[in-house]
Amino acid sequence: MKKVLLFAFLTVVFSANTTKMKAPKKTTFFVGTYTNGESKGIYQYEIDESGILKSKGLKAEISNPSFLAKSKDGKTLLAVNEVAQNETGFVSSFAIEKDSLIFKSQSESGGNHPCFVAINAKNQVLVANYSGGNVGFLELTSDGKLSNLLDVQQHFGKGTTSRQEAPHAHSVWFHPANDDIISVDLGTNQLWISTIDAVEKKFVFSGQKTLQMETAAGPRHLTFHPNKKWIYVLNELNNTISLVEKMRNSYKISATVSMIPKDYATYTKGADIHVSNDGNFLYASNRGHNSITIFKINHSNGTLALVGFESVKGETPRNFSLTPDNKFLIVANQDTNNIVSFQRDSKTGKLTFVSEISAPNPVCVLF
Repeated sequence: MKKVLLFAFLTVVFSANTTKMKAPKKTTFFVGTYTNGESKGIYQYEIDESGILKSKGLKAEISNPSFLAKSKDGKTLLAVNEVAQNETGFVSSFAIEKDSLIFKSQSESGGNHPCFVAINAKNQVLVANYSGGNVGFLELTSDGKLSNLLDVQQHFGKGTTSRQEAPHAHSVWFHPANDDIISVDLGTNQLWISTIDAVEKKFVFSGQKTLQMETAAGPRHLTFHPNKKWIYVLNELNNTISLVEKMRNSYKISATVSMIPKDYATYTKGADIHVSNDGNFLYASNRGHNSITIFKINHSNGTLALVGFESVKGETPRNFSLTPDNKFLIVANQDTNNIVSFQRDSKTGKLTFVSEISAPNPVCVLF
């Protein structure tokens, strides 16, 4: 009888420990929002190893944190405040302490309606101001506070469509292989190329000041291939993706492909773009067609071959992100107030719906 009881006891203990060891691994991420509805600021969610999403609640109450970035050491979160107040918007910094965001500072962004922020390993901070048509430069101190605005790069000119009547800086990027800074301006229909003078702490235009995109393209975001040679520019207005390469001392467009079905004639506008860590696949979001477009990347020349389209199970996929392990893709659907997870097939690049959760006006996903 004692042996039976002992065996039963050990079985229960072993089962409990096994269950504990097999508890799903969870990865957290932050979500930026527009606060003109139910949202109050920056929220946190988690995804487990099976792709199931769960809300962890409001983490910072702040106005229109429409785009987020994280310092390279993972200790500080940056958020633009997409507002227009006395000819400027703002950018804010928060200390990341476990699952909490602790407000540290707020500085002027240099122009109205900042919509994008980037930070590099030197803690240099760039902010794209959409309505201001310019880019602001700041620095992040060792204690997680932002400097005052150090410089502003103003853009000039216009494109050919109604959305291009003036400069509209939509994003700005540090090149991973050199000191170039590439600002993507939807309004002037150009990429603006510069560097930062580390001593003067000022923008300096490169020899090639701009790269003209195709007529009425409306460049919005870009992504770098892991090989750091190929740049893929998402053109919002004509729903295309352009492969840009630096040849000798200048950037040039090598190829352009459509990111919507050939027979699709209804309104849609491109939004966000990412390449998988293995460099094999590119993903881009369509607002209107409400899909993620999937491309296979040719490793010899960087050109794109269409794999297919995946519905985002909502409307207006403003932004999306791959999980750090690239097993899942997370989409923020702005107009249906939901976040959706898809499992990614690393061999085919295709996506399979896994989970959905409500979220107030989500517009940015940051791991």
